[in-house]
Amino acid sequence: MTLTDRLTAEGYDITSATDASTALATATTGTFDVMILDVMLPGGSGFDVCRAVRAKSIDTPILMLTARGQVVDRVVGLKLGADDYLVKPFEMSELLARLEALLRRATIPGRSRATTEVFRVGDITVDFRRAEVTKSGSPLELSAREFKLLRYFIEHRGAALSRDELLNEVWGYNAMPSTRTVDVHVAWLRQKLEDNPRHPQHILTVHGLGYKFAG
Repeated sequence: MTLTDRLTAEGYDITSATDASTALATATTGTFDVMILDVMLPGGSGFDVCRAVRAKSIDTPILMLTARGQVVDRVVGLKLGADDYLVKPFEMSELLARLEALLRRATIPGRSRATTEVFRVGDITVDFRRAEVTKSGSPLELSAREFKLLRYFIEHRGAALSRDELLNEVWGYNAMPSTRTVDVHVAWLRQKLEDNPRHPQHILTVHGLGYKFAG
């Protein structure tokens, strides 16, 4: 039984593609609740599809499947905007659980404090509808993951957020190779947002817990 057959049997309405070019066309022209991308596709890479999807929308949850065990491949997928990854071979029960977690996160209403379409703090402007960030009028290049993390900080500004909460809410699952992943992404955001990343004014460290956004 193929993965498509099994997911259909579980009640999912499936649209499938068997090569990179078809997957790219399907993923960027259709509307989906969640996407499963295999890194190794005939004629191309799932990374390319992920990149194209994130260029169009930051909200569609993406689960990447890979037969590779190297950390670098997982890091590449996450930096491109994937929400979760699963290394093959895997148990179907784990895949289903991860899909359910991604769908819950995407559909829970009011899961965080609402924001206006445009948020401003100091010389930083965040346009949520356009997924654009500027500093002193100049555009900042944020990855899809960095933008999601920034949005979560802004939606919960003033609250102390643990690394575990950020992993669960921004990455969409509880387990990661290391909570260092959060620290790395925060460091990247600080480099782009802060006047002096060594002495941040917006993304503050809460010692022994995690971070909070001041603004």
